[in-house]
Amino acid sequence: DVQLQASGGGLVQAGGSLRLSCLASGFPFHTWAVGWFRQAPGKEREAVSCIARNTTYYTDSVKGRFTISSDSAKNTVYLQMDSLKPGDTAVYFCAVRGFLLLNLWKVRNTYDYWGQGTLVTVSS
Repeated sequence: DVQLQASGGGLVQAGGSLRLSCLASGFPFHTWAVGWFRQAPGKEREAVSCIARNTTYYTDSVKGRFTISSDSAKNTVYLQMDSLKPGDTAVYFCAVRGFLLLNLWKVRNTYDYWGQGTLVTVSS
């Protein structure tokens, strides 16, 4: 039974940092690509980052501020978020997909399993 559990959200001031975690159970992470998405109130869910083995991807708005990494021993993928802005406020979700067509990593329906979200609130 594949399960993903996202955690680490919270309230932080602009300029601060948070680290989100995505813990997987039921399968080894290294067999999948893992993505982070976010959904702000009233907006579409958007891709933030993805890690596929040793390759990482970022959407332009977070490049240089967010870092995705994985710990295979803990079956966990992290999203380190620095220099947070109020515009980063959203519910953040992790999801997994296969390795084919990774140029489509931003496309939601290429992901097979999703975790529940964790809320990140950045105050100004």
